[in-house]
Amino acid sequence: MAKAKRALGKGLGALIIQESLDVETSEKVEGIQNFPINKIIPNKHQPRKDFHKDKLKALSESIKEFGVIQPIVLRSTTDGQYEIVAGERRWRASKLAGLKEIPGVLKSLEDDVFAEMALIENLQREDLNAIEEAIAYQYMMDAHGLTQERLGKIIGKSRTYITNTLRLLKLSPAIQNLVRDGELSTGHGRTLLGIKDDKSAIAIAKRVIQEDISVRSLEEMIKAKKKTTPGLKSKKESDPIINDFETHLKNYFGTKVSIAHDKDKGKIQINYYSEEELNRILEILDYSM
Repeated sequence: MAKAKRALGKGLGALIIQESLDVETSEKVEGIQNFPINKIIPNKHQPRKDFHKDKLKALSESIKEFGVIQPIVLRSTTDGQYEIVAGERRWRASKLAGLKEIPGVLKSLEDDVFAEMALIENLQREDLNAIEEAIAYQYMMDAHGLTQERLGKIIGKSRTYITNTLRLLKLSPAIQNLVRDGELSTGHGRTLLGIKDDKSAIAIAKRVIQEDISVRSLEEMIKAKKKTTPGLKSKKESDPIINDFETHLKNYFGTKVSIAHDKDKGKIQINYYSEEELNRILEILDYSM
């Protein structure tokens, strides 16, 4: 069996660029200098794809009056440009404000460490939408062989939170876009996962938006539809205690788990969808092959 990809090798302090970057410390380590804005390019692995126009405009007005108080973090590219590690929002707002230069700190980073720093810096922020957050989590797990539990410790989130966020990626692209744009809440998105038929889910999502339906009301609506609509029928009624065990195991392993129980016997099935995921499950079980 192939070895799992390496996990993060750096300490958390070496990877995370805090939003409250200490300017004096930065000056001592690498030095702050001004960089031409037209020679700076965004990071293609930036999880945040949506920048709120009004907030960006407000930041640009602040920058016009007070300048850029916190420097951005950059690394050099082979073609003489500078790639953003942290601070794309400040860079965009500075461009909008008409600045020709922006203060920054230049770091020498290999590709893997650069990706780690950029992603973790973004994941520490509060303004990523849920879909961007889920994509970033999945990337970190795939690229670095991280378990959900390990990733949770790195970014300060519970494993259950990460599991629930990752589940949003199972939504159809159309509904993911509605969550991304803020037309549907994260709670609405998770509830719509209960509908397996994409067309039905999209139709209900549009109704939720049009009628401003709450998450609780949506849950009741889906329960009612499952009783009457063939494509939305729920699973056969089973022992609620077994259902609770099944849900707990799903959250624990971060994958599909099913329990077939009949009187005093049965079986537990844990699904995995790649060799990497098998290794992750074995790690949780503290078992090595």
